Amino acid sequence: MEIPSLYLERAVDQFSLLPGIGRKTAMRLTLHLLRRDREDIHAFADALTELADNVKYCTVCHNISDEEQCSICANPQRDHATVCVVENVQDVMAIEQTQQFRGVYHVLGGVISPMDGIGPSDLQIQSLVERVEGGGIKEVILALSPTMEGDTTDFYIYRKLAGCDVRITTIARGVAQNDQLQYTDEVTLGRSIVNRVEFVM
Repeated sequence: MEIPSLYLERAVDQFSLLPGIGRKTAMRLTLHLLRRDREDIHAFADALTELADNVKYCTVCHNISDEEQCSICANPQRDHATVCVVENVQDVMAIEQTQQFRGVYHVLGGVISPMDGIGPSDLQIQSLVERVEGGGIKEVILALSPTMEGDTTDFYIYRKLAGCDVRITTIARGVAQNDQLQYTDEVTLGRSIVNRVEFVM
């Protein structure tokens, strides 16, 4: 498809970089934007610029934040002795939506996946170990998706924390094998957190 404008083509190229967005969808989104008022387009662009310039990662748990510490880590009402280990920010949002967990989080930023070239050093595992070794943490909940990669990461973390005086649990398997945590319904996910069990190899 020949695009009659260089500016249009550049916008389509950028939209098509988004996951799940092909060239046709990118073109449809770009043309939709063009039909909007100029002010709306500038507001859209400003929001993306502000996102890039201002969003930070929490220095404690690596969740997305506007400040150095996220609102969960900064909340004294949360149980800071219980840390829930998750794969990504979407999983934090999913668990928070259940309103069943009052502890804090640790976002790994992925799972160990040799096929994708992701090893332990590519994730926030060492900072988790340092958090636990720093004291004050009584329980670490392994809440990774029940996939082969998630289970591999669970086992690796379990081994890394083996010498620490901390209880290691995992979410109950109400979450089906190979399911992504962020797509699990709230009731099932909430019960999985509440009914967590001791992690066993």
